[in-house]
Amino acid sequence: MAYERAHQIEQRFQRAIYIIKQNSHNARELAAALGVSRPTVQRIVAELKRRGHIIRSVRDEHGWRYELVSSPQSANSGIDTLVTNETT
Repeated sequence: MAYERAHQIEQRFQRAIYIIKQNSHNARELAAALGVSRPTVQRIVAELKRRGHIIRSVRDEHGWRYELVSSPQSANSGIDTLVTNETT
């Protein structure tokens, strides 16, 4: 059971990377896409940054948005596969 929870959390991190990589999103949009609260999105982004992903907050005419600048090489290899497998 603990493994399942850890796996779900890891999948959420990977989905967040995939979503931000496709298009920049604000915390509200990302929370809706992931099915979590805005504070959880902030924790997810903080953890992804800690893991070496470069995610910046960009201000535009609609407010602040998250934008993925780059990811560590080891993290890039399985993101699309993981997300594709999860959504099918």
